[in-house]
Amino acid sequence: MSSKNTRTYTWEDPITVLKEAKNLSGYDFLLRVLEGTLPLAPSLETIGCQPIWVKKGHVVFEFKGADFLYNPVGCVHGGIISTVLDSAIGCSLLSTLEIGEAFTSLDLKVNFLKKITSDTPVLHTKTTLIHQGKTTAYLESELRDKEGKLYAHAVSTCLIIRS
Repeated sequence: MSSKNTRTYTWEDPITVLKEAKNLSGYDFLLRVLEGTLPLAPSLETIGCQPIWVKKGHVVFEFKGADFLYNPVGCVHGGIISTVLDSAIGCSLLSTLEIGEAFTSLDLKVNFLKKITSDTPVLHTKTTLIHQGKTTAYLESELRDKEGKLYAHAVSTCLIIRS
């Protein structure tokens, strides 16, 4: 017989946040999230992932595996890991965009190199903006522990939308 666990959390209406974000550059938006004057995206609240450092072109996320994120074989689901890396890639690109500019992911390829469990140390992303043109950008992100062990790697192409 298994024991039941409960997890409760709250989040702010993302539509309200988006209205405010439209008046900010991507960098200023992310700084406000980091400072806590704007809320974290609900998806990141759900998985317990947060930005801890912002510089134009680079956003570092921190992630700690937890059992409520497990797949049926007892490790963090690949979709969760993909969300962490996709968020790091997207926010790193967002940090370079001006007011009125946005982006969307065109693709995401993830390599899962080590399993992540609740016993895995805290992990951090390292994202590199490889190319940014007028309409597309290409980025990569790694998920590593403090000793440098690589747990996952992703690459993504993003479409830049200018209004």
